[in-house]
Amino acid sequence: MLTPLPRRYRTTLAPDGFHGYEGSGELRTGFFEGWYVKVVSVDRSQRLAFIPGVFIGVDDDNPREAFVQVLDGATGKSWYHSYPVEEFQADPSVFDVTIGPNHFDSRGFTVDLPSGHRGTVEFTDALDPWPVTPQEPGCMGWYAWMPFLECYHGVCSFGHGLAGELQTDGAVVNFDLGRGYIEKDWGQAFPAGYVWAHSNHFNDPTTSLMASIAIIPWVRSEFRGFVVGLKHRGRLFRFATYTGAQTVSLDIDDDVVRWTMRTKLGGQLDITAERQRGGLLHAPVRTEMHQRVEETLDARLHVRLTAPSGAVILDDVGEVAGLEVHGDIPRLLTTH
Repeated sequence: MLTPLPRRYRTTLAPDGFHGYEGSGELRTGFFEGWYVKVVSVDRSQRLAFIPGVFIGVDDDNPREAFVQVLDGATGKSWYHSYPVEEFQADPSVFDVTIGPNHFDSRGFTVDLPSGHRGTVEFTDALDPWPVTPQEPGCMGWYAWMPFLECYHGVCSFGHGLAGELQTDGAVVNFDLGRGYIEKDWGQAFPAGYVWAHSNHFNDPTTSLMASIAIIPWVRSEFRGFVVGLKHRGRLFRFATYTGAQTVSLDIDDDVVRWTMRTKLGGQLDITAERQRGGLLHAPVRTEMHQRVEETLDARLHVRLTAPSGAVILDDVGEVAGLEVHGDIPRLLTTH
């Protein structure tokens, strides 16, 4: 059942908040939502991603669970902690999520997990989200208004400072002066094939890149949609299907992802991602959270941004980058 328009209007304009409540206050069935909270220490030696979220199956035969996943980018280890769905609470208008003893919001997070990850990290700056307007309610642009999409995406913060300590693997890790990033997904299931990458550890500290391209079901067909946000010196450069930008080339092999895209006015962005092995995360299919996705926090992103005039605006390398290449990649490469 579609959400009534006034409620859907409010939630679409609040991509950071939780989208899974029905009008009655009950959780939607056949639904997942998760926030990706990445923290990197100042020396970049420690990099962790925490993913709090919830999965509600389509009926009583499918799981209903809250969860907190952890990925250690330095070791490749990953953990999946399941909680009763009754221990999940989230605000529909802002980023504020509680799962058991774990709490995440726009000021920071506190975790106490069976894997031994414990402690509090504060965000020392205000979050820096993708701007939201009625015409462009976040990174998905006008596609965010479509009520039938399989998966929706949001960027909660391109980057922010950190302070605090976490106990992990028996050691205490300090995140003072480190760097954070937050994004999220919600909907019915992850795409059948996709590439996703992020880094905000470039030589120029004002730079942060989020890039994703995926197979998007559309009515009785599908297309290859993408969204890329490059934040650089206070300006957000958008390359996305909804802006009219086009993928010029996309090549993927075992070692490298090469992707070139161009705006309608002739601006060009070239990304070369060096693939590394990572840890396995759980991702949603329509019946459960147990599709395994390999993600690394140790990739390198070579990024070159060229203005329509041919002038090079940025030529830099992002380190300790997140990278996922998953699913039906041959189909992703041939879909247009």
